[in-house]
Amino acid sequence: MSRFSIYIPTESLKPFIKSFAVSENEYEQTYKVIPDTSIVLGFQYKGKLSHLTNADETLLSKSGVSGLSDHYKVFKNSANIGTVLVFFTETGAAHFFKQPLHELFKESISLDNFMLQSELLILEEQLCAARTDAERIVVVENFLLARIRPVEQDKMVLAALALIHKSKGTIRITELMQQLNISQSPLEKRFRQAVGTSPKKFASIVRLKHAIRQRTYSNSLTELSYELGFYDQAHFIKEFKTFTGETPENYFSSDKS
Repeated sequence: MSRFSIYIPTESLKPFIKSFAVSENEYEQTYKVIPDTSIVLGFQYKGKLSHLTNADETLLSKSGVSGLSDHYKVFKNSANIGTVLVFFTETGAAHFFKQPLHELFKESISLDNFMLQSELLILEEQLCAARTDAERIVVVENFLLARIRPVEQDKMVLAALALIHKSKGTIRITELMQQLNISQSPLEKRFRQAVGTSPKKFASIVRLKHAIRQRTYSNSLTELSYELGFYDQAHFIKEFKTFTGETPENYFSSDKS
């Protein structure tokens, strides 16, 4: 038996958190996660989680943060695992971490790198003691509310995000610079600090996520690749396989589409 329940954050956290989720699985399982556009916190209140890389299995800490990535990841959970997940808004994580967010790119790092281990142990004990999803969410919300940093939203970054999404990730960085009237170096520095990766990498994630959503409305993969600004279908297939671990044909032939 497995479940994945979504919860809406309290009003004070809505500017920073898209949603919470509580995930439980009775059975050991290996599964794949494709990239998304926001940083994620994870808290295991029971069971264990590992990251698989080729033949290597790395046990993850009970509480950790996963940065953005342009590459799929493979995880393995133990039987009877329970996890609380925090999905930040695209600029939300910067309000909780002093460290440069781009340093998290492709990484899954224990939270004890960002806070006192004694504080983290208290949080983990509270989560283990909680008996319901509501209690678990309250524990995590209280933890986050106590850690909000007064960081002013960068309007330029918000404008860049809007332009990237409007173009479905196809906008070129030169065009982004022109529309925002900013040079490349400050654009990339401010964007990476607020979002966790460069505008170019972020746009590639948006573009490939749109490809997955758009596939059912396109007549062919060739049309889809040109629609999304790829030079040719071979380039599209290569990036798609890096993103999902599968060719478009295999991915869309399954029930994921």
